[in-house]
Amino acid sequence: MNPHLTFGLDTFGDVNGVAPDQVLRNVVAEAVEADRVGVDVFGIGEHHRDDYAVSSPDIVLATIAGRTERIHLTTSVIVLSSDDPVRIMERFSTLQALSSGRAEITLGRGSFVESFPLFGYDLADYERLFEEKLELIRVLLDAASSGEPIAWDRGPAHLYPPLAEDLPVWVAVGGSPESVLRAARHRLPLMLAIIGGSARRFRPFVDLYRREIPNGPVGVHSPGLIAPTDTEAQERLFEHWLAAHRRIGAERGWSQPTAEQFMAEVHHGSLYVGSPETVARKIADTVSALELDRFTLKYATGPISHEHNMETIRLYGEEVIPRVRELLG
Repeated sequence: MNPHLTFGLDTFGDVNGVAPDQVLRNVVAEAVEADRVGVDVFGIGEHHRDDYAVSSPDIVLATIAGRTERIHLTTSVIVLSSDDPVRIMERFSTLQALSSGRAEITLGRGSFVESFPLFGYDLADYERLFEEKLELIRVLLDAASSGEPIAWDRGPAHLYPPLAEDLPVWVAVGGSPESVLRAARHRLPLMLAIIGGSARRFRPFVDLYRREIPNGPVGVHSPGLIAPTDTEAQERLFEHWLAAHRRIGAERGWSQPTAEQFMAEVHHGSLYVGSPETVARKIADTVSALELDRFTLKYATGPISHEHNMETIRLYGEEVIPRVRELLG
């Protein structure tokens, strides 16, 4: 087993029948529970829509930092294309200081695009913005590791608080070869967002990345839900999964989801849904097949109740993670 293997949980703060401000407080409580049961990393995604409550992950993560002791705190993801790289690094250097070195960043282009018009960006620049801003992130990280001023066409500069030399920055990709090679070119860890189909089909992307960076860290983010039995887990998630896919599908022109598709993802795809034993075996298979350094479970999909989210977190930390380590060991 990879001795550096870590296990994470992440959420977008899915609105689940209570006011968004209560959802935010519940996310903090869920992170505290994740810390208690020994999960390694807790991530929060950025969105600007009515079905997700979190638009400022760093503020929520800072609140969590003050109530936890050991868990690392990251974004899942922060939308780099519509943000300022310098401000991102300042904010997360601040979080790194407040959390005594537990901050991380996962950068992405964003699968939703509401932030572009909201912050005055043109969607026609989607690709260019991400590439230019990721290049600047690399410049900032190199300055932090060298201790030298930031070298750019604006003139030498420093950031305050000083950039943390050991601040991990991952790049999330949906699985295009170009995105994988971009992460490798910038020498940044790779996070694969696998939300449908077999995880094994992503092995060529792992190989492509590691041909460029032989020891580069690779992680996977996938959705799921854990309950005492397989049947309970499937029944808890099905209607919410269906509703979420119907809404997103209507926005993107997808075909209507079906019960057969749901069960296919549960049994053969990228839904980690079931009892602790079922989920542990599926995670162990994915970690082994892709030779992962990190597996992250998106534990909330649609309006799953806070109570059921807490149960997923407890079972993941107390039963699933130890069982995965046992299976791999």
